[in-house]
Amino acid sequence: MRFEEYNIDPEIKKSIEELGYKKPTDIQFKAIPNILKGEDVLAIAQTGTGKTAAFAIPILHLLALSRRKKEVKAVVMVPTHELAIQITEVFHTLGKYTKVKTLGIFGGVDQAPQIKQLKEGADIVIATPGRLFDLVSQGHLDLSNIQILVLDEADLMLDLGFYKDIRDMLRFLPRFRQTLFFSATINEKIKKLAYSIVKNPIRIQISPKDPVSKNITHSVMNVKMDDKRYFLERLIKENPDNKILVFVRTKVRAERVFQAMERVGIECLTMHSGKEQQDRVSVMNDFKTGLFKILIATDVSSRGVDIPNVDFVVNYDLPDVAENYVHRVGRTGRGTLKGRAITFCAPEEKELLDAIEGFMDKKVIVSDIGKAEYEETLATTEEVNTNWKQLMKEAEAEAAKRKKKNKK
Repeated sequence: MRFEEYNIDPEIKKSIEELGYKKPTDIQFKAIPNILKGEDVLAIAQTGTGKTAAFAIPILHLLALSRRKKEVKAVVMVPTHELAIQITEVFHTLGKYTKVKTLGIFGGVDQAPQIKQLKEGADIVIATPGRLFDLVSQGHLDLSNIQILVLDEADLMLDLGFYKDIRDMLRFLPRFRQTLFFSATINEKIKKLAYSIVKNPIRIQISPKDPVSKNITHSVMNVKMDDKRYFLERLIKENPDNKILVFVRTKVRAERVFQAMERVGIECLTMHSGKEQQDRVSVMNDFKTGLFKILIATDVSSRGVDIPNVDFVVNYDLPDVAENYVHRVGRTGRGTLKGRAITFCAPEEKELLDAIEGFMDKKVIVSDIGKAEYEETLATTEEVNTNWKQLMKEAEAEAAKRKKKNKK
């Protein structure tokens, strides 16, 4: 079935056609008809499967048909600022020829402009739980007329501690509504939340045998923890025109790696939860547009965020949660493009690698590094006064020269 055959608003079809979409993805094919019928949906689908459009297209259609006054009729809850911005953009793009108005609201920025926009009227609100709860509690946002509630990336929202915010928010919603619940994974806690808010849902599960795109080549390099920065330096300098996304475990690590790259003359950016929202928006724009080609990030950027043309994903640190590996590497090899995922695995991270391989049910190819190549990487760094092995060699050579001279 092609999009042109769907019974949806012609103005939305026009946007879909402009985007070049011909046939729906699996999640879109299974979700759109059920959402259009007003069914509750519980969908389990990995990142990159097209799930945003799977709920955006039917929601825009249903609200485009509504003749009621301008009021918030649908709310989409998402875990991060970046996802709120991105999903708002998707709704804007798909609904640009309709009269449906979408507004994104999130924390980390002044709420006054968001309050002003709410007063001007919106049909759909895309929001992070904290800011949504704040604006509702303050009386700036009325959810009493909500027709559709969407929880997107629900598993990540729970991981980030938003369970109470979600439960509190349900008090402000009408009892009779359509609820769409989207998650990349399912466990007992997610099931408990899902079945407490959906009614007789249509359950959809898109679980490809291999959760990672076939367009991605994976490899792992066994590297000591303190030597990782030298191998990252070499990779970047050997691929000067490529866009490289580097994942680390914490925001402190992100800044340390950033400083290490600066010391060797490599321009890069960092993205983590410690940055102000305006900085985060600026960083993402600079990386997306290619103004900067290297981004060092924590897992705040691994989930759902669409960054075009990433050539390499580097797991500088292995993720603590195995499935986050899939979300990380999913930032490359998107659509029909090829991508490479390179992992630096220190001896103390071997158990994490085993867990990742168990989750994917396959081994990651090991790139053997010979002793000579390993030492060459350490010796060729441009980091001043930190390449201790090279300094040791030079000191030993100097001592040997002096010894030889003294013997004469």
